[in-house]
Amino acid sequence: MSFESLKIGKYEIPKPIVQGGMGVGISWDKLAGNVSKEGGLGVISAVGTGYYEDKTHAKKLVADRPLSEANFYSPDGLKKIIENARKICGDKPIAANILYAINDYGRVVKDACEAGIDIIITGAGLPTNMPEFTEGYPDVALVPIVSSAKALKIICKRWKKRYNRIPDAVVVEGPKSGGHQGFTYEQCKLPENQLENIVGPVVEEAATWGNIPVIAAGGVWDKKDIQEMMSLGASGVQMGTRFIGTHECDAHINLKNVLLNAKKEDIKLMASPVGYPAQGVVTNLTKLVEKREGPSIKCISNCVAPCNRGVEAKEVGFCIADRLSDAYLGNTETGLFFSGTNGYKLNEIISVKELIEKLTQGE
Repeated sequence: MSFESLKIGKYEIPKPIVQGGMGVGISWDKLAGNVSKEGGLGVISAVGTGYYEDKTHAKKLVADRPLSEANFYSPDGLKKIIENARKICGDKPIAANILYAINDYGRVVKDACEAGIDIIITGAGLPTNMPEFTEGYPDVALVPIVSSAKALKIICKRWKKRYNRIPDAVVVEGPKSGGHQGFTYEQCKLPENQLENIVGPVVEEAATWGNIPVIAAGGVWDKKDIQEMMSLGASGVQMGTRFIGTHECDAHINLKNVLLNAKKEDIKLMASPVGYPAQGVVTNLTKLVEKREGPSIKCISNCVAPCNRGVEAKEVGFCIADRLSDAYLGNTETGLFFSGTNGYKLNEIISVKELIEKLTQGE
């Protein structure tokens, strides 16, 4: 079985594989640029761009961390990442993942548009006003992430009524994905919420709005999984964790090694300041947080609205911005390491080119 290309708005992705946006600093210019270069869709994470290694612009820092959302979501950092990704993939389509729950969502979307992004993918909430922030950029394709047909219906109704447009594609994400889930702890375990059971209803709902392409995400690992999702009506898949096992992935080698060494039982759902459970690897940080001995919580970066300026972080015992950026910096003592449930299957580091060949042609 050969895969058909994936169409998102005016863009055609020759290999229907979308690399999931992973922050802080896991999918930036090197990973996203190379995925697009090899015919998939590379996705830049807009989270924590104030940590980008480019030293040509001054950053406002406190304790070596970007101060406030204006610096944590640095427009200069994002622009530089997009520019450097373009040097790798040329004029091939490239996307940005911008979480709806972040502070300054609208401004970051505009920053991405101004920097020349082609596609914007948004989850972590229902982005009912997403088109508002891309006015003046008609070529930018918009892709919300949902976890049910009902959520897609709400988005389509609002967008149609307010903006006279519908999503250019939709990602449906099941509870095996890395990072934040669109379900509560209990809902993550229910059979009816597993990816193989939610793709069909979302495909049906998408069909009523003019056959919006559906991209399946959360636990997709190999060619067999991709074929299964296509057989359920998906037009493409999104994969995050597996791309961490590539040379081009922007993550620190220590972060890659945490996943390479993880066992199945090490990957669990954990509480998060965002209000929904997050999936990741149990590490030293997890144990510190359980004993309430984790690093101090100062809320320097003010990253997500649901955290309420550090109130929720103090409740769960860690600051998500600081701990994800520690993972990016290679600190295994206090870093937070997100992973999908299949992360334990990572056993080697290969090139993006080789990975995409494996996914499309099989072993």
